[in-house]
Amino acid sequence: MKAHKIMSVILITGLIAGSLCGCAGSNESRRRTIGSIEDSSETDQAQNTEPELTLTIASNQTSPDNPYHYGLETFKEVAEELSGGSIQVVCSDGSLSEDEGELLAMLDAGEIQMVVCSPGHMSSAGVAEVDMLSLLYLFDGFSHWEASMDGEFGSAMSDIILEKTNNQYKIMGYWSAGVRDYYGKAPVTSPKDVAGFTIRTQTSGVVSEYWTSLGAEPVNIGWGDLYDVLNSEGVDSAENDYTNLMLKEHHKTVNGKYICETHHDYTTRLFIMNGDFYNGLTGEQKSWIDTAALAATLQERAVTYDMMDGSKAQCIADGAVVTDYEDMDIDAFKEPAMAIQDSYAAENNLTSYLDMIRRAK
Repeated sequence: MKAHKIMSVILITGLIAGSLCGCAGSNESRRRTIGSIEDSSETDQAQNTEPELTLTIASNQTSPDNPYHYGLETFKEVAEELSGGSIQVVCSDGSLSEDEGELLAMLDAGEIQMVVCSPGHMSSAGVAEVDMLSLLYLFDGFSHWEASMDGEFGSAMSDIILEKTNNQYKIMGYWSAGVRDYYGKAPVTSPKDVAGFTIRTQTSGVVSEYWTSLGAEPVNIGWGDLYDVLNSEGVDSAENDYTNLMLKEHHKTVNGKYICETHHDYTTRLFIMNGDFYNGLTGEQKSWIDTAALAATLQERAVTYDMMDGSKAQCIADGAVVTDYEDMDIDAFKEPAMAIQDSYAAENNLTSYLDMIRRAK
């Protein structure tokens, strides 16, 4: 993004910020392109300011086409432009580590200042409430997911994480890794079609409980090994988002050809900063970083949604057979998931948080 477009980013960000919670009731994802309106300035202002603050921000993804990359780069561009160069940002796309746990350790040590990570790491840090995000069919679509994460539920989770980690992790934005679907050796349109299949997924917790309730058998297979296992018919099926399965060419394997849009998991990722570090910034620096984080969040989501559509088209072009969401018996897939949600929330004293999500529809 060119420098003269950055102020347009801020204007767009400001306009969108107030509407983040206003998407309930729509099942269509809201796609945003950051920097789509040119600023009227005739020339770019030179940045002569020496950096007063250097931020290293990171994710575990190595591909420059990954949505995380676009989010991190947008943060860099907006923060540096708003600060007139007094903030310098170094982006790391997996070069520091491809392991999120290692990146969090670097954040804790002050070696990096912001990181993208999965919610499960917060559970390991003592925030059990975040495990709710593992529940399947928790959200009805990206609009519902956005209304929840940008609204009452997301605010509550942010406060809980900050409190239970003693100000260690401050949520700067909720990012997405797409929506997960079934793919396997045969098409499925209802839960009975999955019965008897082995499926590569989590083998413990609520995810495993759900697939087991359908009569499937969850198995543990490394992501790097899954292509070969699907191609050798060592597992009947798997589940993931279009972009990830397409990039690994799972749809080209013997047992990965049939993709069925169960849309069972609208995933969440956390864009975080150390809370104590944030509190040590000046008010002006906080404002710049807050605005850059919001712009980065909107961009990451927009790229995620667009890549999902492009990846689906590529899978079909490569010969995959897709059963669209509208042709699935989704109510039948949802029914056991809702029962698991209710039971999990009651057992873990999280019913009020589950209600927040359901109210956001």
